[in-house]
Amino acid sequence: MGKFVTNGALLQCSMGAAPVPLTVVGMRPMCGNMPMANIMDFAPMVNIKPFGVCRSMANPTVAAATAAAMGVLTPMPCIPVIVSPWSPGGQAKVCMLPALMDNCKCMCAYGGNISVNFPGNVAMATGK
Repeated sequence: MGKFVTNGALLQCSMGAAPVPLTVVGMRPMCGNMPMANIMDFAPMVNIKPFGVCRSMANPTVAAATAAAMGVLTPMPCIPVIVSPWSPGGQAKVCMLPALMDNCKCMCAYGGNISVNFPGNVAMATGK
């Protein structure tokens, strides 16, 4: 069992400093009073906003700032680079695509693991 993820769910990146709300765009079925998300809601800067600052050395701006600081890790502003949908997705469909569930994850190209901290609703679903 898992929870459906809706607009306003809180997301966290393992390399980021702050949680951010998920933004669901377009007409969607509702869960409670919030639009439901699906696995394709992963667009950087549209669905997933920056997580404050990034601590990943795979991020070129962090690597450059850290080198300039003589090897002292220097976090820099986060610009998410997400290249694939959320996984694994639920059995239920939202706009003909697997629903985004609270156990789904997606990856930033800079090595951050993005997860759902709070699904934005309390509705339960069956299956995964």
